[in-house]
Amino acid sequence: MTTKTNELRERRKERLRHKLSQARYGRVRLSVFRSSKQIYAQVIDDQAGKTLAAASSIEKDLRGSLKTGATIEAAAAVGKLLAERAKAAGVDKVVFDRGHYLYHGRVKALADAAREGGLDF
Repeated sequence: MTTKTNELRERRKERLRHKLSQARYGRVRLSVFRSSKQIYAQVIDDQAGKTLAAASSIEKDLRGSLKTGATIEAAAAVGKLLAERAKAAGVDKVVFDRGHYLYHGRVKALADAAREGGLDF
């Protein structure tokens, strides 16, 4: 990728993080990382500096039921699993941090599944 593309991604990520920090009001952050083959998500408490819950498409219980970790179905399964783990950790309200990714495709599927699982954002 070109340097300009990386600079634009960084600007988009920083702009999003700034908006999230203003709208948090004590909520924890649901962060998403999407690679070309997998998708990862975690619920992070930035004030304490701890990860409260995490899920990814490379976990053994998900790997067996998924064809690949790079599909919308995999992202939905990760979102649902993350919502269950976050609820078990006592987290109900989060702020969605999509990073520099557009809210489309796998990122949107993960967010929708997390909402269906009971997370409020």
